[in-house]
Amino acid sequence: GSLPSELGLLTDLQFLYLDVNSLVGSIPSELGLLTDLQRLFLSVNRLTGSVPFELGLLAELQYFFLYDNLLTGSVPSELGS
Repeated sequence: GSLPSELGLLTDLQFLYLDVNSLVGSIPSELGLLTDLQRLFLSVNRLTGSVPFELGLLAELQYFFLYDNLLTGSVPSELGS
């Protein structure tokens, strides 16, 4: 399956563990609306495209794992600052 953009509606979400789920498609930019998100694990899937710059707006994000996907491009510079 893919990551639904509706995940962005879960504004109180703090932890999202979706690693090793055979996910395909792109990372929805709506995840940037999860302002309380602290941990985002998307590793070991088949995600494609680039990392949305909106994820760089997640000020509370402490852990973000993306390894073993098919992503292209660079990680937004705002991530980790």
